Amino acid sequence: MNPPDCWIIGIAGGSASGKTRVAHAIVEELGQEEVQVIDQDSYYCDLSDLPLDERKKQNFDHPSSFDGALLFDHLTILRQGGWVEKPVYDYTAHTRSARTERVGGHSVLVLEGILVLDDPRLRALMSIKVFIDTDPDVRLIRRLRRDVTERGRSVESVLTQYEASVRPMHQQFVEPSKRYADIIIPEGVENHVGVDILRTKVHALASSSARGQRPADLFPTGR
Repeated sequence: MNPPDCWIIGIAGGSASGKTRVAHAIVEELGQEEVQVIDQDSYYCDLSDLPLDERKKQNFDHPSSFDGALLFDHLTILRQGGWVEKPVYDYTAHTRSARTERVGGHSVLVLEGILVLDDPRLRALMSIKVFIDTDPDVRLIRRLRRDVTERGRSVESVLTQYEASVRPMHQQFVEPSKRYADIIIPEGVENHVGVDILRTKVHALASSSARGQRPADLFPTGR
């Protein structure tokens, strides 16, 4: 079997666990010409048909909140070397914006999101599956800072959402998906050894395409 035109690396973990920072550490290693990062949040279902107050009440941490079929279709196209129009999510309006971003033409694609390892369709497309394992109190503090400063939320609304959906959905769906990971990195980019191991693996994938190697050839002990 020929290797894909684009290798897909999945990075999962709880909300504010440090997934994005690890993803960008890979970009720093290989450069933006080689690596494209896609966040699962871009594929939240379009809620533009609902009033804003109703959108705010949605459970954004349940698997059904994502348009998994569209994400799978786009990843399949990208893996085969094609291009897609990726949705852009508006966190303030709680729905997709009117614009899209054209994505494609990279040798490595990093897909990061809380539930990217929960969906078996997505896992089947990945060459490396990673889980960022960060303590709950650290994640909550990071989420508070991020949502208040970057997404215009109030402290009360962040805490209410955390208690109502973020924490229970993490326990039900996110944490169990850790079992599918090839690599578990405690504390994200602060774990320099873990990130260096991931960088080495991804670099090997990126440089293997010209040699026609498969992941099993590179990592014979992997899953």
